[in-house]
Amino acid sequence: MQQTVLTNLFENLRLELRRGCLILAVLAQLREEHYGYALRKALADRGMAIDENTLYPLLRRLESQGLLVSEWREEEKRNKRFYRLSGDGQQILDRLLEEWHSINASLTRIVEGPVMA
Repeated sequence: MQQTVLTNLFENLRLELRRGCLILAVLAQLREEHYGYALRKALADRGMAIDENTLYPLLRRLESQGLLVSEWREEEKRNKRFYRLSGDGQQILDRLLEEWHSINASLTRIVEGPVMA
């Protein structure tokens, strides 16, 4: 396969893998209230950079699904929209974390386990 084709394939698969992880990261980070920029910074500081064009549609979708609540408030003479987990969001996060731990343990066994012939 050509290197360009391999690079494009890798990038597509990497983005697909990352998509589900971003949802989990956003939900987990919003156990504490954040406005958009502060959320992006907190995620980036923990190694999970996210583009504005990805974050804001994700926040709107999670809120429309009832997993987040938001409110507009003035801070530093600017209106900012603050997001946090809803009660349902906390329940979903707890279940997703259980699933993530299970998947992670399975993948670790598969990736690091002995290769059977």
